[in-house]
Amino acid sequence: MAIRLDSHRQDNQLVYVLHTYPFKETSLVVELFSKKFGRIAAVAKGARRPRSAMRGMLQSFQILAGAWSGKNDLKTLHSLDWNVGLTLLKGEALMCGFYMNELLLRLLPREDAHESLFEYYANALQILSNGTDSATTLRRFELKLLQEMGYAVPLLQDENDAEIAPDKTYRYEAEYGACELKSTKLGVQLSGGTLLDMARDDYSNAQTQSQSKQLMRYLLAHYLGDKPLHTRQLLIDLQTI
Repeated sequence: MAIRLDSHRQDNQLVYVLHTYPFKETSLVVELFSKKFGRIAAVAKGARRPRSAMRGMLQSFQILAGAWSGKNDLKTLHSLDWNVGLTLLKGEALMCGFYMNELLLRLLPREDAHESLFEYYANALQILSNGTDSATTLRRFELKLLQEMGYAVPLLQDENDAEIAPDKTYRYEAEYGACELKSTKLGVQLSGGTLLDMARDDYSNAQTQSQSKQLMRYLLAHYLGDKPLHTRQLLIDLQTI
């Protein structure tokens, strides 16, 4: 008699654990960020039991190899295994990692693959683990995330498709981009130089650091809606976000 294979099973998939929460008496729902399938929710059966082999693998910021099956929104997680290396985040870097995880949970649709964002997230974790400038790392990740989600964040042209002037002051409004000061009172006021620096991925200027923080805070609040991020206030206290 032929054995029927589970056509909905995925094995040896690169994943990160974003979040877990209790499910029934002994299980957990695990939110995973996978390279090939995007954000996946899966039940880790029995993972809350003290002797569960799965329990020790549910660690954020470590790249893992996961296996799951199921055709519904909630999959069944069969295994997680160590992949390569160990990423250690401490102090401020740890809070930055949780902040990135929360952004992914809030903005990334389920089962919508973004392989370049996965790689960017992995690289950002490595930079944070090395103790490099966490604020700049967050700005870069926030911008990459919004761009990957399809939200327009034009940095080289204004709302009328004119080239951004480095010495000019604009108001940046969500859905429109850089606008003439007289055309709107909404958004964030900033210099054209900041926008051009962000387009070049250059955050070395102090004004660019400050204004890019204001811009990204405004844009994320616009797209996230009324529900605040749990990690935001902690990072504000650390002067990172």
